[in-house]
Amino acid sequence: MALDDRKSDGFTFVGTRPNRPDGLDKVTGRARFGADAHAPGMLHGAILRSPHAHARILRIDTSKAEALKDVKAVVTRADFSDKVEFAPGLEGDFWNILENVMAGDKALYDGHAVAAVAATSALAARDALKLIEVDYEVLPHVTDVDKAMLMDAPVIRQGAADYSVPEGMHPNVVRKHESGHGDVEAGFAEADLVIEDHFTTEATHQGYIEPHACLATLGADGKGELWCCTQGHWIVQKTCAALLGIETANLRVTASEIGGGFGGKTTVFIEPVALALSRKANKPVKLVMSRSEVFRATGPTASASMDIRIGMKKDGTLTAAQGTFRLQGGAFPGGPADFTAMCAFAPYNLPHVRQVGYDVMTNRPKQAAYRAPGSPMAAFAVESVIDELCNQLGLDPIEVRLKNASREGTKASYGPRFQRVGLVETLEAAKAHPHYTAPLKPGQGRGISCGFWFNHGGETSVSLALSEDGSAQVMVGTPDIGGSRASMALMAAEVLGIPYENIRVTIADTATLGYNDVSHGSRVTYASGLATIKAARHAVEKLCERAAKKWGIPVDAVKWENGCAVPSGPNAGEFDPLPLADITADMGRTGGPISGHFEATPEGAGVSFATHIVDAEVDPETGKTKVVRYTVVQDAGKAIHPTYVEGQFQGGAAQGIGWALNEEYIYGADGRLQNSVFLDYRIPVASDLPMIDTVIVEVPNPGHPFGVRGVGETSICPPLAAIANAVSAAAGARMRQLPMSPPRILAALKADG
Repeated sequence: MALDDRKSDGFTFVGTRPNRPDGLDKVTGRARFGADAHAPGMLHGAILRSPHAHARILRIDTSKAEALKDVKAVVTRADFSDKVEFAPGLEGDFWNILENVMAGDKALYDGHAVAAVAATSALAARDALKLIEVDYEVLPHVTDVDKAMLMDAPVIRQGAADYSVPEGMHPNVVRKHESGHGDVEAGFAEADLVIEDHFTTEATHQGYIEPHACLATLGADGKGELWCCTQGHWIVQKTCAALLGIETANLRVTASEIGGGFGGKTTVFIEPVALALSRKANKPVKLVMSRSEVFRATGPTASASMDIRIGMKKDGTLTAAQGTFRLQGGAFPGGPADFTAMCAFAPYNLPHVRQVGYDVMTNRPKQAAYRAPGSPMAAFAVESVIDELCNQLGLDPIEVRLKNASREGTKASYGPRFQRVGLVETLEAAKAHPHYTAPLKPGQGRGISCGFWFNHGGETSVSLALSEDGSAQVMVGTPDIGGSRASMALMAAEVLGIPYENIRVTIADTATLGYNDVSHGSRVTYASGLATIKAARHAVEKLCERAAKKWGIPVDAVKWENGCAVPSGPNAGEFDPLPLADITADMGRTGGPISGHFEATPEGAGVSFATHIVDAEVDPETGKTKVVRYTVVQDAGKAIHPTYVEGQFQGGAAQGIGWALNEEYIYGADGRLQNSVFLDYRIPVASDLPMIDTVIVEVPNPGHPFGVRGVGETSICPPLAAIANAVSAAAGARMRQLPMSPPRILAALKADG
């Protein structure tokens, strides 16, 4: 391809929209997901779970289950290696993971695993569970984050708090984060209007369609194989090896195709149990969760209780902001209170700001990441108060945000100064969008919100191998949860100068590539993409060396251009361009295979901002809400595959609609989850969603060769607030509690009415 055929942005392949490489396999059913694996002589596993929110386990008798002829193994906590003092990289969370995988002295939540069975059929395994006798001493429980902090609340686990928690707080408070700068009281004194308000959100589940599933084999020699649906098979390998007391390298983990994760498949739940059963039975064991188990025993996001105070001058200048964020992470430390606090005021250039976050334990399942963990709740609270300030002062909500927006050089509320960021550009694009000035019908309201999320680098390894015909194979270690194989192929094609279709990207297992961090933190297109670019450049260096050798000129007299080695410079001589395929066709006789590698922990991840516009209508008679129009404007840095980027934008908005209007964990007075199936836990369906418009803003991240910023998480940060602001405008009553179900809307109308 000639230079003048390149796109106006200087890229040839990056920014195009080729077909997805996994499309055919998925539409024909050829793709293999977690539950699709089988092995000769395979057993089926099942897990017995606690029916109590909090109970001491006095006795477990498995003898009747073991006596069944179809039962080949039964495991309890005694079958796990709790003699291990730490596992590298898991030091801070090892005991929490072990305790969550299989209960020890106490069951800490409804659904906590207490025993497991492997049998010749799934039915036999489930029948065997009924024969396991467990004696419980039921203990007082607490599932509400505010109640869990009261001094008379039941103590869930003693000694779990770290050094950050002040003396005198309840043992259920296990972490405290505090950050900010300036003097907030002085800032509030400068304001013409100060609003202080309280907001709550309920826990919601990621709602992935594919439940957790795995197939495990672990022999008496301590060597095993594990096939599972996961966002990070190296962390599964490391964690399972530690829990089973085996060498990490002796466990080979392969990631299946994944039917949804959104952060919820970044940890382990059933994999160590399947391995323990396999070791005891000396046969492969398959474990597949039911939907009820997924809801009861895997990590939803945290619920939150938040107090926000913000001051503003009459001209829209923000003078000070203060927030207190209380998040429950279930029965273990891990609620993302620090992220919530740090994200809360990040979109704004504030001279005086202070945020405090508390991580609180409750008798609920251990929370897991859900797309920008902690940030959506913070945005809901903060952006609601910003909206109310604009309303009371008669100011335009976008103009106010533009006036106070974080820019390059702004000191972030949580400490560092921002590098090049694109918040202003998203606000300007939102202001210019036809949606912002479109007329509203009676009963409708419009809401605006900004949102913020960090991006993450993480340990990353990539290998690229060239074939003799000039095609390329790329091995990455990050499971594809949002189109990353297509993005890797596009970036490799850009560097190598060969067609996208000539590059195959595969997800390597833990035995065939160096360590890779989990597919989370919006890191994959950034970090694995950077590694792919560097691996491709490494291969290009070798291609240039081969061309230089063929031509008999110095290697620094060769450059790579449009898929060809080209002589360059005064000492280059006169040679025709040498295409990649010509070099690889002869590589067996010119030095052997040509490949490229890159292993590192990239440090140049850039933060990301978005602005959402929402129109909603409310029926004042029933409280029913409908989102009628939605526009996402987000900075992608550089959209490698724009179709996938738009899909991430739309997916975050769709999940935000569910979180804002319908989804919530509902616990009864007995502490048991009451809505553990999709019939009762209401995720949005197609008829609940409007067409979601998208605008891709591209403000390049200086820390990436192609300018990439992660996009997978920021899109879920603004929806809760944007929808709440739209609903509040439509209803004429401020909504402070999520989800905004019809009864809550009617109650708000009555309270304000």
